Amino acid sequence: MDGPVSNPRQLVTELALAAVGVAALTADRIDTLAEVIAARSNVASVDEVRELLREQVESWREEAARVGGQAASRVSALARELGLVTREEADELELRVAQLEHRLHLIERDSDSA
Repeated sequence: MDGPVSNPRQLVTELALAAVGVAALTADRIDTLAEVIAARSNVASVDEVRELLREQVESWREEAARVGGQAASRVSALARELGLVTREEADELELRVAQLEHRLHLIERDSDSA
């Protein structure tokens, strides 16, 4: 983005490339980037650019959350397919074993005293 952008398609491409780095930016940085893009692309309204950037950042955040959720689901499915247990399942089994050990201890104690 060295000079003014004359082609709307080029502007959209450059906005998309710039917005990749925007996903983690704060509101202040988005404002600054919007001003720079507006100045270099001869866009009259900085507010329009700012709103486009904010919408795109929100879209990417939602997409990242969706992809993260899908990845977690796939990992869980793979773990089940491989016969691996989850932390919750292991904790539940550990609790059940402790309960059984306690019951066995009580039974042994009762049989020793009888």
